[in-house]
Amino acid sequence: MFGLSYLKTPATNYVIHFKNGEIKQHGQGLSFFYFAPTSIISIVPVSSVDVPFALTETSSDFQDVTVQGTMTYRIANAMQLATLLNYTIDRYGRYESDDPNKLGERLVQTALTGARQYIQAQPLRHVLRSARELETEVTAAIRNSATVTQLGVEILEVAISSIRANPEMAKALQAEAREELLRQADEAIYARRNKSIELERSVRERELETEKVVAERERKIKETKMDGHIALEQQRSQLVTTQVENERIEAEAKGAALNAVLNPVRDLDWRMLMALQGGEGSNMLISSAFEELARNAEKIGQLNITPDLLNSLLNRDDV
Repeated sequence: MFGLSYLKTPATNYVIHFKNGEIKQHGQGLSFFYFAPTSIISIVPVSSVDVPFALTETSSDFQDVTVQGTMTYRIANAMQLATLLNYTIDRYGRYESDDPNKLGERLVQTALTGARQYIQAQPLRHVLRSARELETEVTAAIRNSATVTQLGVEILEVAISSIRANPEMAKALQAEAREELLRQADEAIYARRNKSIELERSVRERELETEKVVAERERKIKETKMDGHIALEQQRSQLVTTQVENERIEAEAKGAALNAVLNPVRDLDWRMLMALQGGEGSNMLISSAFEELARNAEKIGQLNITPDLLNSLLNRDDV
């Protein structure tokens, strides 16, 4: 009514109210009445904004690389930005120019410039594995840009979502990586088999060592038993030798005693010996004497045997 309008903004919008070419009021989340014919309103969003970006660039080894990511920023100095870009709204609350949309494009171009510089200086293999390094390089390139500083924009984060090579190169790299993984798997299997063989050999060596120790102990036990048997047999041999020696000494003693008994009568005639025994042997001696007389009869001139002599000889035994 009569050009009087009312404006109410959220806390994420920075409002600048110009009247007659001068700033009448400014700040976040303002609500006020203003006279539209003499007022200019600029609204600068100060909330964080996510801007996606993508580029295809050639690496240092002349391979195409496609990078996709997201950049998050916020307007830190709305007053400074409003002097460089047109954030003026009309009476319907719409921006009068495309400058608010161009801010994101300018930031994206700065990010792409930093990404190109990094990709062109690195080989394909390194680029595909360096998302974190690429994020750091792009963030530094944007923050060090004079344009971003002049615009009063703060870069919150740069996130790289994907880094891809062209399909043919990706297949080649995948095949090479697959071959490498298979080779590593074969080496792991070979190493595991070698380890298993080594462990088995170690176990077998320990078993052989144990068997060797057991055999050595058994040999020592057998040697100990054999030494005992040898000592016992030696003792038995000594016992037999001692017994034989004792028997020999006893026999020699008996022989000496017998010789001592026989030596005195060794030269005597057996008849004399029998006569010396006396007793029942006298009759045998008498008969032997008569027999001897009969043999030597031719040598005897005359022999007289009286009856008295015979009776005395015969009666001698009776007596």
